[in-house]
Amino acid sequence: MRIFDGKLLINGKWVAASNGATEEIKSPFNGSVAGIAAVATLIDVESAIASALKGAEVWRRTPAHQRSAILMKAAALADERSEEIAQIISSENGKSLLEARGEAGRSGEIIRLGAFEGSQLYGTSLPLDANKGTGQEKLGFTLRQPVGVVVAISPFNYPALLVLHKLAPALGSGNSVVLKPARATPLTALALAQCFVDAGLPDGVLNVITGAGGELGDALVSDSRVRKISFTGSTATGTHISRIAGVKKLSLELGASSPVVVLPDADLELTTRAVALGGYINSGQVCISVQRVIVHEKIKDEFLNALQPLVEKIKVGDPKADGIEVGTLINAKEATRVSQSINNAVKSGAKLITGGEQDGSIVTPAIVSEVDPNSAIAQDELFGPAVVVSTATSTKQALEFANSTPYGLGSGIFTRDVDSAIQAAREIDSGIIHINWTPLWRADLMPYGGLKASGIGKEGVRSAIEEMTEVKTIILHGRAWN
Repeated sequence: MRIFDGKLLINGKWVAASNGATEEIKSPFNGSVAGIAAVATLIDVESAIASALKGAEVWRRTPAHQRSAILMKAAALADERSEEIAQIISSENGKSLLEARGEAGRSGEIIRLGAFEGSQLYGTSLPLDANKGTGQEKLGFTLRQPVGVVVAISPFNYPALLVLHKLAPALGSGNSVVLKPARATPLTALALAQCFVDAGLPDGVLNVITGAGGELGDALVSDSRVRKISFTGSTATGTHISRIAGVKKLSLELGASSPVVVLPDADLELTTRAVALGGYINSGQVCISVQRVIVHEKIKDEFLNALQPLVEKIKVGDPKADGIEVGTLINAKEATRVSQSINNAVKSGAKLITGGEQDGSIVTPAIVSEVDPNSAIAQDELFGPAVVVSTATSTKQALEFANSTPYGLGSGIFTRDVDSAIQAAREIDSGIIHINWTPLWRADLMPYGGLKASGIGKEGVRSAIEEMTEVKTIILHGRAWN
């Protein structure tokens, strides 16, 4: 039995929930038990926050080079345990081992990036003598310091990467953390937390509680002792958090319906290959997955004829089987929802080109064409393995369709024309715009975040550190001299 099975991490110790409650975490593929998680109570929330308060006082006063050294040890442990972590990801999340190994393999790199960036908290000097009435007898500068206690709430779809995109910058810059991972996938977060504990992280600096998101989450985000919330999840939940959080810093990574525009001069081989990757990785359960393709009417048939065989080659099935590229959705309920969305679109006049068949928690990769850009399957976040295709008569109309949803996280455009690329960069309202690639690409160091209903604030380790620190202005007053 793993040390963290059925336990919470509070004040550096693995402890049972206050009422002893646990639950089985099961594979979405076959229902086998992946592990045991504690079901925390509000008493445990209080213990975790109290622990984090003490941890924050210790960690903010720990020199940056010492913090960095501990995080580097944690990164090395994450590297050593990469296969174990990948197996946990695949078991509790249902993604293929191929994808899980890729995710686990990035874990150490994100921690190392957090260690480096967190040690580089530069300030700026202030030219106070430029202000009329002030001479050179004063010195001014800014000082950046950690906010204190960070609450991190992570989703199920990337149970390692999206946990670490919160933990690494928070810990690297001197904050303590209370982490609440998704109820469906807590085991990966606990395994990663074990890396930090074994690396020598001081007691209370990292606390992990598992269980019901609504009850625990509301208590965490509304607590006045918490100075920063980093949340990734639905727009509805993010809106709720913003209403109850009170006065504190918020980073909310929310929903999306990411568009890709394909113009007549696009390289169709590149385009279809990218869409076949970007629409179906992790069974489409990615906020920057390709959901909508807006293709110029001149090349619609050519585009679909090239895309269909690539999508039909994707190997779907048992996440642990050799050669499988795409596994399950997170549960059968979600698979049914996605399947029904596809069926409803077809009933409304769209055409199912391929896929869309449900078998338990699996939905085969689908292409749906002739989709009304204003229909539900285009406007709402699908979060499943389907790409919907609409046509446009001009570049102007294609960009209008790209902007037509409430969301604005990621987008892409395929064109050889520099003018069209610049126009897209200027006109598309999304936080990330890819020229000649799909939205499904992310470097861990780049700013990452959306516009409109896709959220507020930025992730990406350097940007997250800015969000997780505060700036003080220091004025040193001396006497005037002649």
